[in-house]
Amino acid sequence: MNANIKTVSFLGINTIEIDVQIQMLSGLPAFTVVGLPDKTVAESRERIRACLYSMGIALPSKRITVNLAPADVQKEGSHYDLPIALALLTSMEVISQEEVDNAIAVGELSLNGSVARVPGVLPAAIWARSRGKILICPEGQAQEAIWAGDNRILAPPNLLSLINHFKGTQILPSVVLENSEHTLKPSNVGCFSDIKGQMTAKRALEIAAAGNHNVLMLGPPGVGKSILAARIPGIMPPITSEEALEVTMIHSLAGLMSNVGLITERPYRAPHHSASLVALVGGGVNAKPGEISLAHRGVLFLDELPEFSRAALESLRQPLETGNITIARANSHVTYPARIQLIAAMNPCRCGYLGNAEKECNLAPKCGKDYLRKISGPLLDRMDLFVDVPDVKAADFTQNREDIEKSSSIRMRVMAAREIQRDRYKNLFFCTNAEADGHELESNLTDGAKEILHRCIDRAKISARGYYRVIKLARTLADLVKSGPIEREHVTEAMSYRRIL
Repeated sequence: MNANIKTVSFLGINTIEIDVQIQMLSGLPAFTVVGLPDKTVAESRERIRACLYSMGIALPSKRITVNLAPADVQKEGSHYDLPIALALLTSMEVISQEEVDNAIAVGELSLNGSVARVPGVLPAAIWARSRGKILICPEGQAQEAIWAGDNRILAPPNLLSLINHFKGTQILPSVVLENSEHTLKPSNVGCFSDIKGQMTAKRALEIAAAGNHNVLMLGPPGVGKSILAARIPGIMPPITSEEALEVTMIHSLAGLMSNVGLITERPYRAPHHSASLVALVGGGVNAKPGEISLAHRGVLFLDELPEFSRAALESLRQPLETGNITIARANSHVTYPARIQLIAAMNPCRCGYLGNAEKECNLAPKCGKDYLRKISGPLLDRMDLFVDVPDVKAADFTQNREDIEKSSSIRMRVMAAREIQRDRYKNLFFCTNAEADGHELESNLTDGAKEILHRCIDRAKISARGYYRVIKLARTLADLVKSGPIEREHVTEAMSYRRIL
């Protein structure tokens, strides 16, 4: 007897259709899974056997072979449990073939028959919708799947309820979107008014948020670099519908989704400096997305930048330019989006007090040069703003918190600048100045701005990449004051952040 049912292998957002074939032959009782399965897939036979036994369904005393075709594609994960079980039940004539002919099924089966959560339900729902098929997924992930824009979803709590649904003795309720709102919730990351002093750093982070620019903060320990970075989500604009769907798909593939459905806040990822190359860019046996993709459309904060491994930092160079990362492995090539805003922080040297005559070590200034040498020139060239974060002065502590500008006020200016950029790039696939083509923005320069820019470039010996990054940053400064052309003062301020290290 043969039965076919479709499932999806989540090796990336572009999914691969897998044909599950069941064959029962006379001979010794056995249950085998073939077609390059990993350990998790091979163990599915025991989960399925126990699940069916808990419902009082006994497997026939025949040899059962499950072929996951095509056989040359590596299969991994527990989401094959449900489609294999459905194909098996179809072969046993417990349910009819017609019920599953137009279905895409994903789900892990527990030993008691319940359908457990699996990664990648949202991409599977989008894939099923594009082909006009029904999606069968775990009940706990129904709200995730419904954001694909289709209500042809079956979300059973257990396998028995799904069988009863197909038999007509029980009707599974239709999946209804519980919350269609996805605007950014009030930020709980803290307010810039909590930080006394550091006006230059706050100004730089406002510019960075307005144009999605990369920032490197340099300063001694304890001056507030990490606290400043942690408050950036509070001044960023709300995530759009398209961006929220992209972010949710990536987190779904990584298995990081909860029961909330769509992710409604911009990601903020801050991996420890011990993170490996694979942890940052993604990969491993299953080619899963890394921190740079999990921060897509949000912020990736790297504290203690020189303490990261050199290989891990160098792996960020290409994604910062292209906005995506391709993970190449022997059995798969997967491309994940990685349009991030990189915020980095570091001490001026290993001891942290370079420039402070009372605290610096006896190796200064050589220790500072050696410490900075751990970061390559090409990576530094991709930073738009270099910000010195000095020690907080005693006078700053006397400031009244009510007199310090709040994140909500800064956020309004950032949103206004982003709206100008969205109108400017409305016919393009990007919507911020950092992603724009510098050649196009060059025509926005006034004669005075061109003169000062060319003079600074010649003196500072800035690269071609740096030249256009200065123009992009100046464009953001102009947008913050609602200026049409890029004026001389915008270029001057942009160049002041282009520190030559």
